[in-house]
Amino acid sequence: MINKRNIILASGSPRRAQLLEEAGIKFRVQKTDCEEIYPDNLPVYEIAEYLAKLKANASKSFITSLDEVVITADSVVALGNEVYGKPIDEKDAYRILCFLSGKIHSVYTGVCMFDQRQEICFTAKTEVFFREFTHEEITEYIHLYKPYDKAGSYGIQEWIGLCKISRIEGSYSNVMGLPMDLVYEGLKRFN
Repeated sequence: MINKRNIILASGSPRRAQLLEEAGIKFRVQKTDCEEIYPDNLPVYEIAEYLAKLKANASKSFITSLDEVVITADSVVALGNEVYGKPIDEKDAYRILCFLSGKIHSVYTGVCMFDQRQEICFTAKTEVFFREFTHEEITEYIHLYKPYDKAGSYGIQEWIGLCKISRIEGSYSNVMGLPMDLVYEGLKRFN
C-alpha cells in the first residue's frame, strides 16, 4: 500500500490518529504547537487550510530524513460566514450547539502534507444536517462527552452523530477531522 515512507502526524487529535490507524497507515505522533489565528478577511472555506499551513510551518523541523512525510490538519465548522472552532468552556459549547440546532452547517478540514521536496495542501467540505436539540439534550451531551477539543462542540462519532444528524453530504471522516480518501491519495504521491 502506501507505507513506504515514515509518516508523522503533527496533531494531538485522537480522532485523526484513529482514522489513520483504521486505514492501516503506520505513523507516529509528534505534536506541534501553533497559535490558531487567521486573518479576519479570510473567506470561510480557506480558514482550515490556512491553519493547516501554519501548523505545517511550525512542524518543518520534524523532518530529519528524506523518507519522512508530515501531515498537519485543522477543522472548522461554519454556518454561513460564522465560524465555530473549539469551544472555550461549557457555556460556549452550549451556545454553539444551540445555534447549530436544526440547521445545515459545513465542516471544512484543511490538510497539509510535506516532505523535504514537496508540499500538498487541500481542503475538504462536508455538509451536516442537524435535527433540533432540546435544552436537556445539549446539556446532557456536554456533560457526558465534554466536547471542548472539537470544532463546533461535537463529535460525529458520538451521541450527536448517532441520534441528531439526519444526513451528511460529503466525507464522514472529514467531519471526524481528516478526509481519509484525499489523505490516502495524497500520500500515494509521496511514494
